[in-house]
Amino acid sequence: MTTDQARVLVIDDEPHIRHFLRISLTSQGFQVIEASSGREGLEKLNADALTANADIVLLDLGLPDMDGQQVLDSIRKHSEVPVIIVSVRGHEAEKVRALDNGASDYVTKPFGIQELLARIRALLRRRASPSVQRFQHGGLIVDLAAYQVSLHGEAVHLTPKEFAVLAQLIASAGRVVTQTQLLRQIWGPTHQEDTHYLRIVVSKLRQKLGDDPQSPSLLQTEPGIGYRLPLEPDREDKTI
Repeated sequence: MTTDQARVLVIDDEPHIRHFLRISLTSQGFQVIEASSGREGLEKLNADALTANADIVLLDLGLPDMDGQQVLDSIRKHSEVPVIIVSVRGHEAEKVRALDNGASDYVTKPFGIQELLARIRALLRRRASPSVQRFQHGGLIVDLAAYQVSLHGEAVHLTPKEFAVLAQLIASAGRVVTQTQLLRQIWGPTHQEDTHYLRIVVSKLRQKLGDDPQSPSLLQTEPGIGYRLPLEPDREDKTI
């Protein structure tokens, strides 16, 4: 899916934020639909023939009529459209709640527009190709179907748990996967609090994949929340 085909529904009560996003997104070829309240956003997502097919939703949490978490819950009852939370609320608990409840990503205000655009493009690529069978990042190649990993042409042996964590992050490349999600999916629902299991596996993965634990470029940590496998390099950009 190209950006000139993608529709972005912006649900935010701040006019200057909507204006900034409209200018920034349309300049990149996106079609932008705006809503200034939670109910208006849900109405446009559910009823309008154009916005019902929105490809991405940018959702603020501090809306005047209802909390953004409630809007997210309502969206998830009938749609799998990617939702990026764009909010001034930066508390870990708020981020974890949103991500565990189905948010695709979380960007804290003030944010850089290039970072937001990268997150949007990553989600669009993931939506267009949901079943990734082969992943490449620099010298790292992961063949999910063949259960093979190589680094600069050399085979890398991973334990089943290490491969499972890496595969989950690849499946969600470009977005945050919470610790709870990884523990529930790989270790099972009775191990959702056993975060030390996950820390050990991620540490081993970084060691085997040559990812600097002090400044990881592959297995990035979102402190207190989870992990992200990025698709695009970080860059400096304009913030709002």
